[in-house]
Amino acid sequence: MTESESKRYCAGLQCGKETDSELKCPICLKAGVEAYFCNESCFKDNYKSHKATHFKENADGSIDKEPYDPFPKFKYTGGVKSAYPLTPKRFVPEDIPKPDWAANGLPISEQRNDRMNKIIVYKKDEIKKIRKACMLGREILDIAAAAVRPGITTDEIDAIVHEETIKRGAYPSPLNYYNFPKSVCTSVNEVICHGIPDQRPLKEGDIVNLDVSLFYQGFHADLNETYYVGEDISKEAINTVETARECLKTAIKQCKPGCTFQELGDYIEKHAKENKCSVVRTYCGHGVGEYFHCSPNIPHYAKNRTPGVMKPGMVFTIEPMINEGVYKDITWPDDWTSTTQDGKISAQFEHTLLVTENGVEILTARNKKSPGGPRQRIR
Repeated sequence: MTESESKRYCAGLQCGKETDSELKCPICLKAGVEAYFCNESCFKDNYKSHKATHFKENADGSIDKEPYDPFPKFKYTGGVKSAYPLTPKRFVPEDIPKPDWAANGLPISEQRNDRMNKIIVYKKDEIKKIRKACMLGREILDIAAAAVRPGITTDEIDAIVHEETIKRGAYPSPLNYYNFPKSVCTSVNEVICHGIPDQRPLKEGDIVNLDVSLFYQGFHADLNETYYVGEDISKEAINTVETARECLKTAIKQCKPGCTFQELGDYIEKHAKENKCSVVRTYCGHGVGEYFHCSPNIPHYAKNRTPGVMKPGMVFTIEPMINEGVYKDITWPDDWTSTTQDGKISAQFEHTLLVTENGVEILTARNKKSPGGPRQRIR
């Protein structure tokens, strides 16, 4: 055990401070898990998020180690449900530089920057670092994607992403961002985005989106892809996934100096409608680099009114979320997982992009060895 691992930290996602307190969560203790808190007040303030790591107790007080649905009264719109308990927050070594939310969940510098509402134009030395972060992001996503198969749990995928990220001296950007409990977002079937990795195993015929983000040398990279699980995939799922893939490609083709961010949604929605799909309106692309999320905001639907014109040196994501059915979404009681309102399939693809003097560079581009890739539509 290293010196940093032997230190004791508060298990509260809203705290995370080093502590010498002996106060342990009694339910965790019964399950053989050590979870320390600074004091009773800290335990109380963090209990809502912490209890997601608890196994279910039987009537006789014994611990049931089987996965369970923590929201039995919630009306899920499709077949995907939460499968708790979540595993405890994964450890990040002391020597890895961290964003300001790593300890208590609050991205203070990002919130401060949001008030400026200014699109950053990066310098050459900054772009070099962002490009490196994006290259690492692609490596990690490809490694995680190679593990996608029937039977693997999304929590196991999270463990892969986490370990591969810290192995490269980077911090997984989603971890504790506004108290998100995991290192990657895993969105299955009707889940649009922000799915929390849990104990649900992937099944033959599923689709799963892996959204990887990391913080390296002071800069963030952000990318995601949707993958097929197994071979027996429905024609509706294939059409939705391939439409989402094509929507991103269509939007990227328009990117160059002088292009408005507003018009990207027109191209995306046109292609989605041509393939009998809809475009999610709640979530959008965004600036990325020095901050995880910043200006510009890039809606993916037509006739939006987002401001801004592309200039060389700007870095941002385009990440259209495309639904088989209606575009409307609902959020689960975990305050993160967003699913389609009608329970039908949703797919998403995302790249981090750099505007150049003559066009655009895909900083998170696939390579010849990248897993996944398009499939022929079934007519």
